[in-house]
Amino acid sequence: MKKRQLKIIFASFLMASAVLSACGSKETSEKPKEEKQEETANAGESKEEKAAEEVDFAASYKEAITELDKAKEKKEVDFVMVTDLYTKNLQSLVQERDAEVEAQHDQHITAALKAGQDGSMDPIVVRQIFDKLMQKVFYTTVKHEFTEVGENWGKKDAVKEEIEEAKEFYAILKSTVEKRDAAYGTNMVSVIDGGFAEIEKAVESDDLLAFQLGKQVVDKTLMKTFYLATGAIPNGYATKAAAEAKENPEVAKIEQAEGWAFYQSLFKYLNSHAAEDAALIESQFNLETDVATLDPAAVNKAFVRGFSKIALDEYAESLETWGEDKSPITALEGALFIDVIGEDIKGIIGAEAYQTLTQQAQTYLEAAKAKDKEAGEPVLAEIQTTLQNVINQAK
Repeated sequence: MKKRQLKIIFASFLMASAVLSACGSKETSEKPKEEKQEETANAGESKEEKAAEEVDFAASYKEAITELDKAKEKKEVDFVMVTDLYTKNLQSLVQERDAEVEAQHDQHITAALKAGQDGSMDPIVVRQIFDKLMQKVFYTTVKHEFTEVGENWGKKDAVKEEIEEAKEFYAILKSTVEKRDAAYGTNMVSVIDGGFAEIEKAVESDDLLAFQLGKQVVDKTLMKTFYLATGAIPNGYATKAAAEAKENPEVAKIEQAEGWAFYQSLFKYLNSHAAEDAALIESQFNLETDVATLDPAAVNKAFVRGFSKIALDEYAESLETWGEDKSPITALEGALFIDVIGEDIKGIIGAEAYQTLTQQAQTYLEAAKAKDKEAGEPVLAEIQTTLQNVINQAK
């Protein structure tokens, strides 16, 4: 890759990071604001629902990726065709999500495609930006559909239709989940399938709480997928880029770009609970950072600290809302965030202590469901102590 191209990429990602940081500064408020935004985002039929009859998002995305994949074989990419596919079939969906989550993904994707067309950005880098940012859009659209399910609860036909739409958008992401399952020996595809099964069962039994719990399983397991792709050791892009940096800096730069783009699916949540850790990770993946200085251990530890802090916040909210449906929901979220970094925690405190932690998380969840505070509080205190210990050791 020519130095001129690298400078343009650096400038592009520096601009992107500045925009994201500005958004992040607005998003450091507590979780209720996030939920309020989700709950009020779409009162009527959304643009993507109206367009769904005419546009096959999955087919358009796959067709664009197939064309962009030519770059890997050193073949010429038809950027005019890809841009046309994007503007006609995908851009409206991206803009909808950008408006909801205060992001600039349409701007980034459009700029990348233009840079690919005029030759100022490596086509492989363009491919990674397009691919990973579109995956974030599909992920946030799954979340959007779940929000609409909650808003329309009681209207069974409408709810079933929205769940089917969520499953269709997840289907686009499934290959990413499968890839991480293969790399880490996890079973996230099965877990997500189980979450959707619980959601569908909840609809049939008119159990809103069960739906909310199933939704969390799907959402947080997708977050785990993005974490394993970015900051986990040994197969995250931080580790891959650092390993390639000396021998093949051009490949390392592409992997750094992949890590950055995947990280956008996690940045907002991490930034809301652990801003310092979120910023450290962002600075490492930003292409303005010399890939030779990328520190995968520092990235990994920042993720471990960040997700541990999120779990602590979820558990604190669970205790504050004791007796309400929110309490078991946030108790489950705490347990799921522990699972996101489960292997890392195991490496810090040992397998036996980690097994105890997961058992305590389950015990506390059951206590929250049963509204048995006497049983729940002492277990929660032990969970909090362990998580704080993990944070202290992951420095």
